[in-house]
Amino acid sequence: MNREKLLIKNTAIVSIGKICTQLITFFLLPLYTAVLSTEEYGVVDLLNTLVGLFLPIVTLQIEQGVFRYLLDCRDNEKEQKTIISSTVFFLIVQSIIYLVCFVIVSQWIHNDYKYFLAINLIANIFSAVLLQISRGLGDNTSYAIGSFLSGAVTVILNVIFIVVFKMGAYGMLTATLIGNLLCSLYIIFRKKIYKSVSTKANDTVVLKKILKYSIHLVPNMISWWVVNASDRTIISSVLGIEKNGIFSAASKFSVVITTLYSVVNLTWTESAALNIEAEDKDKFFSKMFDFNLRFFGSLCLGIIAFLPFVFGLLINEKFGEAYYQIPILLIGAIFNVIVSFLGSIYVAKKLTKEIAKTSILAAIINIVVNLATIKWLGLYAASISTVVAYMSMAIYRFIDSRKYVKISLNYKFLISILTMFVITMVAYYVRNTVICAIIALAVVIYTIFVNRKNVKFVIDMVRKFIKR
Repeated sequence: MNREKLLIKNTAIVSIGKICTQLITFFLLPLYTAVLSTEEYGVVDLLNTLVGLFLPIVTLQIEQGVFRYLLDCRDNEKEQKTIISSTVFFLIVQSIIYLVCFVIVSQWIHNDYKYFLAINLIANIFSAVLLQISRGLGDNTSYAIGSFLSGAVTVILNVIFIVVFKMGAYGMLTATLIGNLLCSLYIIFRKKIYKSVSTKANDTVVLKKILKYSIHLVPNMISWWVVNASDRTIISSVLGIEKNGIFSAASKFSVVITTLYSVVNLTWTESAALNIEAEDKDKFFSKMFDFNLRFFGSLCLGIIAFLPFVFGLLINEKFGEAYYQIPILLIGAIFNVIVSFLGSIYVAKKLTKEIAKTSILAAIINIVVNLATIKWLGLYAASISTVVAYMSMAIYRFIDSRKYVKISLNYKFLISILTMFVITMVAYYVRNTVICAIIALAVVIYTIFVNRKNVKFVIDMVRKFIKR
């Protein structure tokens, strides 16, 4: 199976677990925004944001390290057992240290939801690592099922807890906890992880090697958190937690893009690592870059073009301010896709220091722009600072990564899609029904035209796969 076919096959498998549950969550936005107050929605979003901050600090990003090193020993069960055992024992120690620190610090935290921060983080740690172990062992199917189980259970319990039992924010946080626990149990028994964990196989030398790779990703993830989530913290502090609820609702649309790409990136990172030394690497990486830019750029255009017709159906009127933030955040999502794609080059070369350096730069830019403009621009400051940060990181990584892979750009396509974005966004903010309808039709035609080769290629691959 050639590289493109393998990439499509793995992406299709992983997509089942990620995309389905994210789409369900997205279409439940009308329910969430109708039942929950802006404050409750803001609280849930803020706690999930804090979990995202503490996760890499506690794990030292070892889940990325275990995946990368398992990738190199898929035919050696002894090495696999050593890597898995060393990782699991490390996580147990780290979790105990974290809980002790939390108990000490929690005496000065006066928040009704603080204990969810403790237990949800532990559940996230083990589900994240176990899923990456599954990927590292080459079992994308188990990864997909585990992800789907976590997401589906969380969504179903969300509906039950907040609609039937009226548990509000408590219900959503409890649902997330149960979803992660069930995901962990599934991977443990599906991959028989308990058979791979042994005190004799625990090797500090191997652990140090993994941590040497992964620890440089900690500042990278914290920087990503700053870019993605510092906005919410600043909004909550300066504008109030209700405004954070509105910003969170607006962000759900760009999350569709980043979630879809995260699925592609999971399998793309693996392909990048396996082909980084290939003779035709420049051509291969350029082809994949162009594919992603065309697909995700067109998807963002489509969302902006059709959202004026469905916004009132998807978002409750009390979150109406979110309408004006969405296109800006979608542009940020496009730069996010570019940044993530280029980041796979550094992962493939095991240059995690370079990843951290560029991410820290973006985080600083994000905070400075946000703090400098939030009192003047309000919510727009958070959206614009996100775009500026991602754009800066994308430009830097594109130039720097050419030392390893020279990606070619299609300038005619870039000019055409930039023009379409300008036209579509003007129509979006004008909110004239006739103009929006004309632009939506133009976007559909443009999308089909620029993606015609990609669509044909994917359809041919799917047909061959079904025939086999």
